[in-house]
Amino acid sequence: MNVRPLSFCFVTTFYPPYHFGGEALYLYRLSNVLAQQGHRVTIVHCADSYELLTKAGPRGEFPQHENVTVHALRTGFRGLSPLVTYLSGRPGLKARALDEIFAEPFDVVHFHQMTLFGPGALSYGGDAVKLYTTHDHWLVCPMYDLWKYNRELCEKPACVRCQLSFRRPPQLWRGTDLLSRQLPHVDLFLSPSLATIEQHRRRGFDRPMRHLPYFFPLSETESPPESAVSTAAELAGGRPYFLFVGRLVKIKGVHTLFDVFREHVGADLLIAGDGAWGDELRSRAADLPNVRFLGHVHPQVLSALYAGAIATLVPSLVYETFGFITLESLAQGTPVIARDLGAVGELVRESGGGFTYANDAELVDAMEKLRTQPDLRARLARRGYDAYLERWSEEPHLRRYLGLIEEARNGTLREGRRRVA
Repeated sequence: MNVRPLSFCFVTTFYPPYHFGGEALYLYRLSNVLAQQGHRVTIVHCADSYELLTKAGPRGEFPQHENVTVHALRTGFRGLSPLVTYLSGRPGLKARALDEIFAEPFDVVHFHQMTLFGPGALSYGGDAVKLYTTHDHWLVCPMYDLWKYNRELCEKPACVRCQLSFRRPPQLWRGTDLLSRQLPHVDLFLSPSLATIEQHRRRGFDRPMRHLPYFFPLSETESPPESAVSTAAELAGGRPYFLFVGRLVKIKGVHTLFDVFREHVGADLLIAGDGAWGDELRSRAADLPNVRFLGHVHPQVLSALYAGAIATLVPSLVYETFGFITLESLAQGTPVIARDLGAVGELVRESGGGFTYANDAELVDAMEKLRTQPDLRARLARRGYDAYLERWSEEPHLRRYLGLIEEARNGTLREGRRRVA
C-alpha cells in the first residue's frame, strides 16, 4: 500500500525500556516499522508511572529509528503524578507537558496503554484521526484483566470490593460520567483479538471496534547464534521438555501445570521468566525434579529454547487480549498447547498450530500426542509457521493498520466523532 508519509503520536503509560511486557514491545516494533516506511512517530509515555511500580531500572536497550521521537514524561513529583491520574482520571500533573507536545499537529493520534494517563487525555489531538487499542480491559474493568478478587474470572462485576481486595483505592472517576464523555473523541477502537471485542461488548461497550492482531517481526525469527543454542541445550539438560514463558504471576496459571508434571515423567517443564509470585511457585514445585525455573532468559537463548521444545504451554487463567507467547512460539516453528480461554485459545485455533484444552486430561492427551508423534508435531509446527507468515508478520499487519486509518479518516465514523466532540 502506497501511503504518503504520516505523522503519528502514540500515547502510552509504558514504553521500552520503561515497560513490563509484550504490549510495550509491540508498540516499540510498530513505531520503528512505521519509521522505516518513512512515517514520523512521536512517543509519549510516563516514566513516573514505571518508576512508581518498580525499583528495577529500565529493561534492556532499545535503539530508535531516526524518525522516532520519544518523550519520557517526568513531572518532578515522581509517584504523585500517576496517583493523581489514577484517582481523578485526568492527566493532572502531566497536562502541561501534553499541552506542549500537542501544540504540534499530528495526522494520527493513537492511544495505547492509558491506565495512568486517564480518560481525560482522550481529548488531545485536535482534528487528527484518533485510534485507541484495547491492550487490556481497562475500559470496562478497573483491574484491567477481568480477574475478580485475585481468584476467579469476573462474570458479575463488584468493582469497588474487587479493587479493595487488591489493596488498591477505588478509582474515583469511575463513579462519574468522565469516560462516557471522552470516548466519542476516539474515531475507532482497535482490538488484538475477537475474544477481547466480545468481552467489551458483553459489558456494554458500544463504540466502533475493529480487529487488529499484533505482529512479530520476521527479523526476530532468524536462527540464533551457536552460543545461544549451546546455552539453551545446557538449560534443557539433555531431556525432552515443554516450555512455559511469561511473568510469574498467578493469572498466568503456571501453577496449574504442577500436578500434571507430578504424573508426567516423560518430559521436563522449563519455566522462563520472573515475577512477584516466583518464590511461591518455586516453593510449590520444590518436590518436582522435572520442573526447572530458568529466570529471565536472553532473547536469543529464548528463541533456541522455543525451537527445541516439544511444545509451548500457555495455561493462562484470564481473558488475555492476545497470545504473545503463542505468536512467538509459532514464529519459531513450535506448536502450542493453550487453555481454551480468550485470545490464547483463539490464536491456536486460527493458526492450526497446536491444541487447546479445557482440563488436565485434555492437556495430558495433547502433550503425549506431540511427545510421541514427531510427524504430528512437525505438521502442526509447519501449519503454525505458515499462518504466522500470512497473518501476523509485519507486512500484513501494517497493511491492515494503514487501511483502518483510512477507514477512520474517510468514513462516517470520523463524521460522527466530529459531531459529538
